[in-house]
Amino acid sequence: MNRAIADLAGPSLADRIGRESIVVLPTGAIEHHGPHLPLSTDALLAEAVAGAAVERGAAEGVDVWQLPTLTYTKSDEHSWAPGTVWLDTETLFRTVVEIGRAVELVGAGTLVFLNGHGGNVALLQVALREIRKRSGLKTFLMPALVRTAPPAGEGLDERELGIHGGAAETSLVLHLRPDLVDLSRAERWVPEHLADFRHIGFNGRPVSFGWLSDDFGTPGVVGDPTQATPAYGEVLWEASVRQAVESLREIARFEHHPAARARFE
Repeated sequence: MNRAIADLAGPSLADRIGRESIVVLPTGAIEHHGPHLPLSTDALLAEAVAGAAVERGAAEGVDVWQLPTLTYTKSDEHSWAPGTVWLDTETLFRTVVEIGRAVELVGAGTLVFLNGHGGNVALLQVALREIRKRSGLKTFLMPALVRTAPPAGEGLDERELGIHGGAAETSLVLHLRPDLVDLSRAERWVPEHLADFRHIGFNGRPVSFGWLSDDFGTPGVVGDPTQATPAYGEVLWEASVRQAVESLREIARFEHHPAARARFE
């Protein structure tokens, strides 16, 4: 059965979707990823992982469906760079809340954002509660890219700073769309001066900070894409899809409280 909502006629969709249905919305970006990766990187990864996870999840019996990818999002940290297209905070917030309302009206009970762009995370976390409050939908946010051990140590010396256009993202695009990657233009762009801070940083450090992608003395890349390999991309792909499918299985049986559903029915 086709699980792409946009491919179905309205009446057909209405006949198939109910309160047990999970709707997945991939969220990406059109933004600068350095000279070696396409502007569509985040949208490409989110859509590919979502599509594979929805297909595998449905094959395992999960009642899951996929919306078209939300491509223009909160990526103005790259607004200085040619090709970046973004929405401001208020516009994107209203957009995802309105999408939540539409998902509720079609009859589904759950909305999942499968996100490929780090700049969306904080906004989507706030939106989860707003959509929950307004519509009663169960709401979730999951990542498109799951970090995992590289087969040959790729990216391990990025000093926990490989967050944008580095070894992991570049490897995953090499796996999915090698025709869009130009490694001849890649260099090591790791802001080494940040690595010695104990508390301030990325990837779960306790103190976060506001930043723009041209703050670090690099061409908008934070990481080392020269270490990217298709083999690492394949490992990342399998780990990312596997975690997404496992997450969908958990989401399918999740309840805030056994009596919670009655509040909205």
